Amino acid sequence: MDPVKHLTFGSLQIKIFESRALAGKCAAEEGAAVIRSLLSKRDTINIVFAAAPSQDDTLRELILQEGIDWSRVRAFHMDEYLGLEIGHEQSFGTYLDKHIWNRLPFKEIHYFNGAASDSDKECERYADLIRLYPPDLIFLGIGENGHIAFNDPWVADFKDRSLVKVVQLDEVCRMQQVNDGCFEKIDDVPTHAYTLTIPALLQAEYLFCTVPGPTKAEAVYRTANEGISEDCPATIMRNHPNAYMYCDAESGKELL
Repeated sequence: MDPVKHLTFGSLQIKIFESRALAGKCAAEEGAAVIRSLLSKRDTINIVFAAAPSQDDTLRELILQEGIDWSRVRAFHMDEYLGLEIGHEQSFGTYLDKHIWNRLPFKEIHYFNGAASDSDKECERYADLIRLYPPDLIFLGIGENGHIAFNDPWVADFKDRSLVKVVQLDEVCRMQQVNDGCFEKIDDVPTHAYTLTIPALLQAEYLFCTVPGPTKAEAVYRTANEGISEDCPATIMRNHPNAYMYCDAESGKELL
């Protein structure tokens, strides 16, 4: 399928489509092609998934892709709310269960335990998994404030020495969860979360970033045009050798 526009900023390639459905379909198809290629050379691969409505179309199309042996794929979270147990209705694990993890025969699924009694130990446990199974590919989005995972501007660190950490969520990030329909009001949104850090994300060979919707237009423009800094964490993708962003006409309108 042909995008309305195909742009390159640094190493980041941005494709803009007429609709979010087409953007998600292209992200899934191009991601699936890479998954097949990696599995042709390796016994197993490791994929990190974002959990957000922005990923709905990509994940729906991804499970339809043929020729992938999912029994050789390990699945990981990108982030999770602190305090929500595995299986909680509003946890990211539950979102991923519904949209992909329970619909494909993954080799392994590694959940964050948002309700772990010791958050430091949970960070260590998940970081150990990331060291043991470094991500090959990540399906992600970006936030209205330019975050990737839950690395909001004021906690983002391009040289972070940790792979996983607990962060406090800023008001813009928490309000996005309300705008996305995940919570009724901001007071319902948890104030802290586990997140993979930016160095943990950047070690992946491929980044497939789906960013639809009018509320993301400013973040997309900043990602493409601002100086690369933690003020807009998503700008770091311009330095990644295999980073691809998929926008619809609303999120990409400032680039059209």
